[in-house]
Amino acid sequence: MRALDIDPVGDVRATFRALVDATARPGTIQSTPTAPADRAVLATLVDHEVGLYTEDDPVADALSSEGRLERAAVADADVVHVDGAGAVDLEAVSRGTLKEPSDGASIVYRVDALREDSAASRLGVAVSGPGVPGERTFGVDGLTADELAALEGLTVDFPRGVDVVLAADRAIVGLPRSVDTEVR
Repeated sequence: MRALDIDPVGDVRATFRALVDATARPGTIQSTPTAPADRAVLATLVDHEVGLYTEDDPVADALSSEGRLERAAVADADVVHVDGAGAVDLEAVSRGTLKEPSDGASIVYRVDALREDSAASRLGVAVSGPGVPGERTFGVDGLTADELAALEGLTVDFPRGVDVVLAADRAIVGLPRSVDTEVR
C-alpha cells in the first residue's frame, strides 16, 4: 500500500493490533502508525475478498492498483467507509442475519477528532457493555448525535448489527455491535 504511504507489513500489523485493542476495549482511543487512520484501517481490513463501499477515490484507486479492491454497493459491502456524518444511508448497510450475524458490515468513519476528555469535544459518548468496566467516555468531533443514534439503532437485534471504527488523524475508537452508546 505504498500508494497510501502505508507499509504493507509494519504499518498494517500495528494497525491490526490497534484494531484488536480498540475492539476488545470499546471506547478507548488507540493509535495507528500512520495518518489518516481511516486509510490505515482500510489497508488492514480490505483485500480482494472483502467488498468495500467508499466514495474516497484515492483510497479506491490505491486498493485497485494493488489488486485488493472489490467494490460493492452499500447494501452488499463488508466494509463501508464513511467520510463524514450523513454520507451513507445507514438503513441500507448489512446487519447480517440471526444465522450469520458475522455477515454484518464494519463501518469505518472518518471523523475530525477523538479525545479522551469528552467535555472538550462537540459530542461526548458514553460506552457500556462487554469489554467496558462500568462505563467509559470519550469525545468525538465530526459525528452528530443523530448519526450516533442511527448507529445504535442498527444493533437493536443483537447479535445482528454493525461494528464501527471511528478514525481521526492517528487515532481510532472501536464500537463493536455488542456495546451500548449514549450521547453525553
